[in-house]
Amino acid sequence: MPGAFLDSNVLVYAFTADARAERAKTLVADGGTISVQVLNEFANVARRKLGMDWRELREAVATIRVLCPVILPVDVDIHDEALRLAERYRIGIYDGAVIAAALKARCDTLWSEDLQHGLVIDRQTRIVDPFRPA
Repeated sequence: MPGAFLDSNVLVYAFTADARAERAKTLVADGGTISVQVLNEFANVARRKLGMDWRELREAVATIRVLCPVILPVDVDIHDEALRLAERYRIGIYDGAVIAAALKARCDTLWSEDLQHGLVIDRQTRIVDPFRPA
């Protein structure tokens, strides 16, 4: 079933006062697929850069998990696919793991500010920067 996969940067912006926050909140509210890795990256940034305390972080993660209930694990298959993608598309291994999860979930769109806008991975998943000017 086609759908959207959200990268951690989208989740982070949804919890800021940044100009991109409204767009990010809309994407999160629409639901989408994420991975445990995306949740971990969000938690790391929320603590280090957004200054969330542990209670705020737990509440934010709980909200994300309600709005994005399909959460893929990071397993050895994702790892192997991430290596293949990193080599083929010349991207980092962590980006490869995000893309591998999106492919495994059969998502047709990967919303991410950090990856190459418009790139189609394996003729299945298109990377779209949701904050790119029209």
